[in-house]
Amino acid sequence: QVQLVESGGGLVQTGGSLRLSCAASGIIGRLNTMGWYRQAPGKQRELVARIFSGGSTNYVDSVSGRFTISRDSANYTVYLQMNSLKPEDTAVYYCNVETFPPLTDYWGQGTQVTVSS
Repeated sequence: QVQLVESGGGLVQTGGSLRLSCAASGIIGRLNTMGWYRQAPGKQRELVARIFSGGSTNYVDSVSGRFTISRDSANYTVYLQMNSLKPEDTAVYYCNVETFPPLTDYWGQGTQVTVSS
């Protein structure tokens, strides 16, 4: 059974930093991507950042230059370093792992990030 355990969320002031971690276990198949999504109240879930099996990354424009995604492939762990946080970054952050074959998505339980102004 695949499990994704997230940690590192919390309350921080504007301009502060947080580091999210997500440890995956029970993975069967090959990793395609590991990533982070977020969902703010009343909004749709959006991709924040992801890292592909080859190491390339992409970010949503609003976090580019402030957030950094990284991974420890051997331990199926993905991190999101968030710097210069803004109130608009407030959301529940979800870890996502995509494996294949077949293409399958797994989700963490979510961790709350709150940035106070």
